[in-house]
Amino acid sequence: MFDTLKALLGGSAPPTDREGAGLHMAAAVLMVDAASIDGEFGDHERGIVAGILKRHFSLSDEALATLVSLAVGKRDGASDLNRYTLRIKDEFSEEQRIELVELLWEVVYADGELHAYEANLLRRIAGLLYVSDRERGDARKRVLSRLGVTE
Repeated sequence: MFDTLKALLGGSAPPTDREGAGLHMAAAVLMVDAASIDGEFGDHERGIVAGILKRHFSLSDEALATLVSLAVGKRDGASDLNRYTLRIKDEFSEEQRIELVELLWEVVYADGELHAYEANLLRRIAGLLYVSDRERGDARKRVLSRLGVTE
C-alpha cells in the first residue's frame, strides 16, 4: 500500500538540501509534530515515530536516528508547517498525500486515543496537503480498523 510513497521517499538515508526540507525530513517533522501536539514527546512517542518511519521508508538505523533527531530539532523551531507541507504537496501525488495522512493518523492513534489538538492538527495538515475531508476521514477509519481502536 505504501510502495509508491516509499519509492518517492526511498533510499536508506534521508535526502538533504540547504533548507533541510527534503521529503524524508518533511514527513518526519509532520510526524513529530503530530506525536507531540498533545504536549508529550518522550521516548515512547519517539519510538512510535521512528518505528513508522523505519517500517514505511526503509531507513537504516543510523539514518533513522539522525532523521528523528533532526526532525525533533526542526519541529521545536518550526512555527509554520507550510514549509514542510508545501514540499510534500508539490512533489507527492494525491494518493501519496493521502497515504501520508494515514501515517499521521497512525502516529496520533498510537496511544489509543485522539486528543482535540491532534484532530485539529490533522485537519490543518490535510488541508495544506489538499487532501479532502472525506479522504482524511477514510484514512482515519483505515487506521482505526488496523489498530483495533474503537471510539
